[in-house]
This record gives sequence, C-alpha cells and structure tokens, in this order.
Amino acid sequence: MSIILGLDPGSRVTGIGVLNVDRDQIRHVFHGVISASSEESFPRRISKIGIDFRKVLERFTPDVVVIEQIFLGKNADSAFKLGHARGVCMYESVVAESEVREYATRLVKKRVTGSGAADKLQVQIALERLLGLKLQGSAIDASDALALAYHHAIEMEVERKVNKMHLNNPLRSLR
Repeated sequence: MSIILGLDPGSRVTGIGVLNVDRDQIRHVFHGVISASSEESFPRRISKIGIDFRKVLERFTPDVVVIEQIFLGKNADSAFKLGHARGVCMYESVVAESEVREYATRLVKKRVTGSGAADKLQVQIALERLLGLKLQGSAIDASDALALAYHHAIEMEVERKVNKMHLNNPLRSLR
C-alpha cells in the first residue's frame, strides 16, 4: 500500500491531491488547496505555503510526493516564483522522508486524458471518471494535483508488472 500526494505548486494557490494505492486499486483520499493571500508579501506567502504543506505531510504521511516539473512560460517572474514554491515544498517533503518524483505536465495530461494538450477542465472531467468523483466546483489546482498522483500510481503499476515479468523470465538465467 502506498500513499501518493500530488502537488501543483503556486505562489498563491497550491493544489493537493492524495491517493491510496493498494496494488491495482487506486482510491481517492483527499483533495484541496493551500491558499496564500495576494495581499501578503511574497516571502510571507512562501512561508505560509511551507507551514501549511508541512501540516498536510504530517496528516497524510505520504510515501511519495509527486510534483509538476517546472516549465518556462512567457513570464520569467512567474517561473521564478513557481520555483520558490516548488523548492519549499520539495524541502518539506524530503524532511518528512517522502520520496519526491517529478513529471512533465504534458505527460500527465496524456496519461489522464489521452492528449498532452488537454486543458484543465478536460483533466478534471477525466479524473472524475477515473476516480469516481465529482470534482467540478473544486479548485482546478486540486484536480491538477490529483492528476499528478494518478499518473504516478499508474507508473508504479507498470513498474511492478515489468519487474514481475523480468523476475519470471526463463531467459534471464541465460545471461
């Protein structure tokens, strides 16, 4: 059994999605957001994200924290702020002794929806179907975090099957 925490970091809103994976059973545990007021200074927002994320880690004790890989958009300032939020969350994850994995957004969207170019609403609708949830009305950042966790859960299953095939391969002993 594994607890996977998906994380969609941001300097104002950070999405959280938690799944419980037991072999091929993927179950929703929690989704939500950490919000920091835009009225606060950037250092205070980052501090709040770190403190609140630590509480999430303590509550769910995830085996793995899955985070979106950084991408360079049109606004360099936004990318730098996103990098700070990611860094704080990665730090807290490692301190909590969770493994940290990163995936590109397009790869996650492709796994969840079948298209790497899917928009956020398409991801949310696909997750509703895959996890048997009603997400519409939830913060889109929470859906993105759940998508990251779901993608990793499927990656774990594929890895497990490949390892099992490798161990059961009669040709393995000929090497």
